[in-house]
This record gives sequence, C-alpha cells and structure tokens, in this order.
Amino acid sequence: MSPPLPSCPPGFSRRTLLAASAAGLAVLATGCSSSSADEREKVTSQQADELTAQVAVQEAVVSAFVAAGAADPALAGEVADLAAQADEQLARLRAAAPGSSPSAPPSAGGAPPAPETRAWLRTQVATAAASHTTACLDQSGARAALLGSIAAGLAGQDGRLA
Repeated sequence: MSPPLPSCPPGFSRRTLLAASAAGLAVLATGCSSSSADEREKVTSQQADELTAQVAVQEAVVSAFVAAGAADPALAGEVADLAAQADEQLARLRAAAPGSSPSAPPSAGGAPPAPETRAWLRTQVATAAASHTTACLDQSGARAALLGSIAAGLAGQDGRLA
C-alpha cells in the first residue's frame, strides 16, 4: 500500500484559506463601492436648466401630437398610443426636473393638413429625440438615463411614423 497523500502543506489550513478569502472579498467590496455616487446625483444649476429646457422640448412633442390629431383625425387614431407615451415621458421629465412645474404646452405651430401631417409630426418627434440625446451627454446618473430612455423611445416613434 502506498502512504496517504498529505492534505495540505503545513501552515495552510482550511481556516487560513477561508480567512484569506474573506479578507480579499472585503478589500474587493471596499474598492468597488464609491462615495462619489451621491456627488454624481447632485444637480448643478446648469444641469437643472438643461433638464428644464428638455421639459419644454417634450411639451412641444405632446403639443405636436395634439396639433397633428386636429389636422388629420385618421392619423390621431393611428398614433394615439404614441401620443400617450409622449405624455407619460413628459410627466417623468417634469418629475425629474428640479423646480419644474406643469405649464401650458407650447404651441408646436399648426400641423399641415393630410397627407403632409405624418411627415410633419415625424420631423417634430425626430427633432425632440435629437435634442434629448444631446442633452443626455451633459447629465449624469438617473437624469442621463431618463433622457436617453426618452430619446430612444422617440426614435422608435419616429420609426413607426415612417
């Protein structure tokens, strides 16, 4: 018979391995967490102003859906879900913008009569998506994510209007 294999080198027990693993995990967790997350969520006055400007952009989109619906009732029925989505996005933006309060929607101008209404509405939506995308770059944290999400939603609406 052969002699039994040694289980571990001397001085390296399971307890040592467990303690080393726990210490390594604690160091890793400390290194990965950051107190700067709170600082990223602080809103500068410039960011607040830009976010408030994006509320106005989204108000114009909601207004454009209303104007397009008045100009082309058939289109209004077809894009009712898109109009509701734009309105929901506006509510989320207002909630995120410091000091923002509901205001009278800006006039998007009169929509042209059918058949040009769809193209006009598509332009309004695409312009707002581009504006939100650009503004997203100057925000941080949840505000950037919100603007990016709304921009992506509007880009999808633009595709549906095509």
